[in-house]
Amino acid sequence: MMQSEADSSCLHEAFSQFEDILQSFQRHDQPLLPRPTTLAHAESKLCGELPEHGTGIQAVTQHLLNDISPALNAGSLSPNYYGFVTGGLTTAARIGEGIVSLYDQNAAVHLPKETIATTVEHRALKLLLDLLRFDPDQWTGIFTTGATASNILGLALGRESVIDQAVEKRGGLKTVGEHGLLEACAAAELTSIDIYTTMPHSSISKAASVVGIGRLHVHDVAISTSDIRFDLKKLEYALSTGTGKSAAIVAISCGEVNTGVFATDGLDSMKALRQICDQYGAWLHADGDSMKEFEELSKGVQGLELADSITGDGHKMLNVPYDCGFFFSRSKTLAEHVFQNANASYLNTSDNAIPSPLNIGLENSRRFRGLPVYASLICYGKSGYRDMLIRQVTLARQIASFLNQHEAFELLPHQPHRSSQEMMNNVFMIVLFKAKNAGLNQELVSKINMTRKMYVSGTKWDGSPASRIAIANWQVDVQRDLKIVQDVLDSVARQ
Repeated sequence: MMQSEADSSCLHEAFSQFEDILQSFQRHDQPLLPRPTTLAHAESKLCGELPEHGTGIQAVTQHLLNDISPALNAGSLSPNYYGFVTGGLTTAARIGEGIVSLYDQNAAVHLPKETIATTVEHRALKLLLDLLRFDPDQWTGIFTTGATASNILGLALGRESVIDQAVEKRGGLKTVGEHGLLEACAAAELTSIDIYTTMPHSSISKAASVVGIGRLHVHDVAISTSDIRFDLKKLEYALSTGTGKSAAIVAISCGEVNTGVFATDGLDSMKALRQICDQYGAWLHADGDSMKEFEELSKGVQGLELADSITGDGHKMLNVPYDCGFFFSRSKTLAEHVFQNANASYLNTSDNAIPSPLNIGLENSRRFRGLPVYASLICYGKSGYRDMLIRQVTLARQIASFLNQHEAFELLPHQPHRSSQEMMNNVFMIVLFKAKNAGLNQELVSKINMTRKMYVSGTKWDGSPASRIAIANWQVDVQRDLKIVQDVLDSVARQ
């Protein structure tokens, strides 16, 4: 068999088995996590040393399909994987991802006469803004590797903006992009940049480290440990006392990682934040992605269009592949100033309507990650994504109701002053709970996951272990999945 024929045959075999794998998980014939023996077998088969002569495509195909594939978890394939807000791939996104891999475009430079790739991504970003009910003409966007990269973009722009303002007040022209952080801060007579937020996602601290702000300059200004809304008086006091020596970025958590609740509770609170930020020259950055449904959920995202920048993870709510986040900013010129690919004129184009992604983002080489987003958005539309969200929130609330009435478990946060209905109204995508028995609670996550019927992640709440069910997969079936969760938790409680 000729080499090209062998390659084609192996591709065909792989794609045929992919279809079998998908169907097996849809029938729930496969465990959610690989068994220990499967993992041990896969590890024993891994190549230890690079061979002098390759094993060939047929041997590699069998190795990948028979040894490695069975040892991967079903994080995206199963609707009962409730850890890390993984989401999953819609069918349209999976088809788009296949085309991305087949053509392997470098979507870093806008070359409209050579490829449609960057034009598709630009259109996908506009469609995403429409889904989020933002004015597409007011925002510049880019697809990133994920929320961490998007938060780096947001804090980098915020850093540039607040330092620029401080330098201008002193009659200077030095910027971070041209002169570096130390020289620009010296010209601005700033000793620090501080980030004020409430129970931030860990990627905010990582981004603060990367852009030179520092993790210790991320400050929590929540009302309390159980109420993550902004304490506006505390925030304004911090901004006012830092005036003249410190610049500020305010970061809004749109869906706190443990409970999924929001740092704002309506348009009025967003307007108040915007007014405070304008008064003290702070950049207002929103970390999170949600679509507007249900009364309390709608309140949590009202006014997000007032932010200076917004980040989100596509693999969560959009159910597109990993390695896909998005970032929107009101300032195209600021993004180009910070991220421009200097001294490479051959990478610039004359089409100002669609900027080359390498000039407004981190990467000079990037995959065509916007295609699965485009495919999924136009396949399911607004009503399709609305239906996904309704099913996910409904399942989360029914699980929360089950836990709230269960003698062995406690729904978190503990809110004795609230009625059961009020507690359910504040459950969105994430259900946080613990076992009332301290001994069981220490092992609760591992006992649930050992069933291999569902998967949860562990966290801490008020200093004690807690378990977290994060629902984000588009394949949710409320009645079917609720029964699975109830059966697993009942069985664990009886152990």
